[in-house]
Parts: sequence; structure tokens; C-alpha cells
Amino acid sequence: MTHPLLLALIPLVADLSRDLPDDERYRRLLRSLRQLFPCDAVALLKLEDEVLVPLSVEGLSPDTLGRRFRLGEHPRLDIILQNREPTRFSTDCDLPDPYDGLVEGVHGDLEVHDCLGCPLYVQNTLWGVITLDSLDPARFGSVELGNLQAFASLAAATVMASERISQLARGFEDQRQLAEVYKRAAGGRGPRELIGQSPAHKRLQQEIQLVGNSPLTVLITGETGVGKELVAEAIHLQSPRAQKPLISLNCAALPELLVESELFGHVKGAFSGAVSGRSGKFELAHGGSLFLDEVGELPLPVQSKLLRVLQSGQLQRVGSDQEHRVDVRIIAATNRDLAEEVRAGRFRADLYHRLSVYPLVVSPLRERGRDVLLLAGYFLEENRARMGLRSLRMSPQAQAVLLAYAWPGNVRELEHLISRAVLKALPVYGERPRIVTIEAGVLGFEASEVPVVLHSSGALPLITPVEGLKGAVDGFQKQLIGEALERHHGRWADVARELKVDRANLSRLARRLGIR
Repeated sequence: MTHPLLLALIPLVADLSRDLPDDERYRRLLRSLRQLFPCDAVALLKLEDEVLVPLSVEGLSPDTLGRRFRLGEHPRLDIILQNREPTRFSTDCDLPDPYDGLVEGVHGDLEVHDCLGCPLYVQNTLWGVITLDSLDPARFGSVELGNLQAFASLAAATVMASERISQLARGFEDQRQLAEVYKRAAGGRGPRELIGQSPAHKRLQQEIQLVGNSPLTVLITGETGVGKELVAEAIHLQSPRAQKPLISLNCAALPELLVESELFGHVKGAFSGAVSGRSGKFELAHGGSLFLDEVGELPLPVQSKLLRVLQSGQLQRVGSDQEHRVDVRIIAATNRDLAEEVRAGRFRADLYHRLSVYPLVVSPLRERGRDVLLLAGYFLEENRARMGLRSLRMSPQAQAVLLAYAWPGNVRELEHLISRAVLKALPVYGERPRIVTIEAGVLGFEASEVPVVLHSSGALPLITPVEGLKGAVDGFQKQLIGEALERHHGRWADVARELKVDRANLSRLARRLGIR
């Protein structure tokens, strides 16, 4: 009879030689882990400085993937990383559990449960951790920890295979240098993240990597609140200029004269209040990148002077005839339709073409599917730490409402909504509960803003048949197919297999629904 450990490891060994997306490779890893050690939840987390970042989870709330666990705030994870061997916590351990309230199907505390973790070392360097949780407090009592150690070794090989592929795409030395730049750019805590797993988010990341390593001027467009500044930061950090400064200017925040001074600098006495000379943003960004946010708000006279700098690389400070040469990459952003602004005479056509050498569109949050839950998880963990809470979770009903809402304010609106909801969920009087749960009611939506109704279980959002039965059915089919496509990374054969339909019939249905 084949040993259970071998049954779990054989597929992973086979996967080492296969070309798989990272998330699929990690999903297979955790599936094999649960096969070897049956439990309710497993997770793979990568250590980045003093933060553990979830790369893949099973049995945990989907917002877990957006959370970031700082070791100083999560002693169980810290203890697991400090031990080279697997760590099993006693059922009466009173240390807070990072997954309190996050295990799917559990609505109370995880006060009595079994918890096991093992560090992962890649080439003798601590890389991350795998964790296992079971609601049965005796689940891991008979587990052979040596088997988990063996599994961890193969898990490390899986991780190394994935990272080697990434290193081939970008030289190892470049990766190392970029990591150092990330640390310096954010005071050692890493850059602000672009979080998501949707096809739209992955396309954006691919474009950032593509254009980041080029000298091209980039025009980032998208609705208010989608994160255009974060995209600009990511482009700069992917570029050869990453070790030089990224200087930002919000063009809509200053009057015309000050915008010119901010961009190009001024000499003493150039205007009232100019008691000394100063450098402008262009000079400060020399050798690096200049991010012009809300560039569509620039007054026409300033636009002509900006165009001259872009064409010649030379500028004059306000009030000076002396020219300064600058070497700056421009990354601009706007929520306006600049082509329409050009037609209306409010924006120079020649400047528009100079700025939009590489146009990059950031999708609105409503087009990013379940990314809203990952982002919600990120903001929940931020608020949990800020408010000094032991655990913070969202109910299934609240998650369904977030998925159904249109998000006109995009990620910024979500961030503010989560912060308000956390405050509303706290009791006005008395002791705070061990787990603070955000219910749908505290999100503050009007019924007309969220076109769904929920089963009593809260598990399945149903589309309101405002366009009749056929429209409701079409909408529901489109939703199911779209979510399956995300899970299977666009592989239609796998989608057909999951939905138990003939692939040709699925293809015809998808064309009718406008999916392909």
C-alpha cells in the first residue's frame, strides 16, 4: 500500500516541471497539504520584512488574501517562525489567533481548536510559513510532525521553482536591487501595494511591468479613487530610475501661478512672497520620475511651458532667463477624457500626444470582481491594528453586499466605508467582544444601491429580476461563468468541466451573453 505521504507528494513533484501560474501552483500545494493532514483551514504566507503576506488559502474567508499580518501584532505566527521545527499550540493557549473569525462556516471564536504551523526555508533562508487549523481540538494530536517537515521541504521546492521562473523574467540581481529600493522608498516597510487577483488586475500588473522598464511617458487614466498614484509608484519602482526619486504634484491643488512655480521653481523676487529662490519639482526629480496627478487641470499657459520642457529637456525658473537642463521621466494621471478636452479647446493637442505615448487604463472596482473582498480584508486588518482589536471579520451577508455594490468612488470609497463600518460595529458601552463582526447593516447602503437579495444563509446573492425572468437568468449565468473564468484563469475547458456543461454549448452561451 502506498504511504499517504507519497500520495500527497507525488503530484507536487510532477508540478515542479510544469509551467503553472503561481496561484494555481500554490492552490495545488495546499490541496495536497489538506489531503495529508485533514483540517478545516490551511494557508501559505510569505515573509516580507516583518509582515506575512497570504499567497494562497483554503477554508478561510476570501478577504484573508488581502490581509497583511505584522509579526509584532500576531504572536502565534511569530512563534512559528522562530522555531525551525513545526509548532503545535495547546488548545488552552490564550494567544490571539490571526484567523479568529475567518474560518469559513464559523461564526464564533476559535477559542478551542487545533493549530499547527511550520516555517518554510528556501536555500536555508526563512521564506514564509504554512499554517493548519482544525475546529477539532484533537485533530493534530496523532500527527507525525516529521511528515509535516518533509512536506515543508517539498513546499519550499515548489516556492523556489515559482520564484526561479520570476527571476528568469528579471535578473536575480535586478530583483535584489529592486527589493532594496522598495525598502528605502517606504522607510523599510515596503511599497504600498496594488492588491488583487482578477483578470483586470493581472493585466494591469503586466502592463506596469512592460512599460515600467521602458523610458516612455505614461498617461494613467481611470475614475476617481481607482489608485492611479499607486500605479505611478509601481511604474517608477519597475523602472531603471527606481533608485532615484519619484516626485509628485497634484496639478489641481494649486492656483495657476503657484503651479508654475511648483513645476519649474522660481528666483527671489519673482512674485510677491518669493523671499528666496527655490527649485521646482522638475529639478527635484532630476534622474528620476515626476508624477503629475490630475494633469487635465493644468491651465493652458502652464501647458505650453510644460510642453517646452518635455520637448527640449530645458526649463527656466519663474522670473529667470537662465535655463536648466533636466532628465525626468513623466508619469501623468487624470480622471478626465483628455481627448474630449482637446476637442473642447481646454487641453493642448500637442501636449496630449506628448503625455499619452503609453496610455494605461486602470479599471474601476466594479469591473474587478472579487478583488473587492481582498481589498476589504487589507483595510480590515489595518483598522484592526489601528483600533487595537483582537479580531475583525465581515459576515457573509456583508461580503455579498460589497460584491453587489457599484462603487462609484472605487477603492478610496471602499477604504473609507470599511473605516466607518468598523466604528459602527463597536459597542457604545461595555467591553469589546473578542471578535468584532461587521454585518451588512452597518455598511450604510440604501436598499436601492445594492441590487441583490440574500438567502437566509447569506451565502448566495440573487439578481433582482428588474428586466424580467430572462434578464435575471442571463445575468446569473454571466455571473457564474465570469467567476469560474477567474478561478480557472480563462481556461474554458476547466470552466466547462466545473459547470458540468458541454464546452461547445458553453462557448455558444458565452458569445450570446457577451463574455467572449
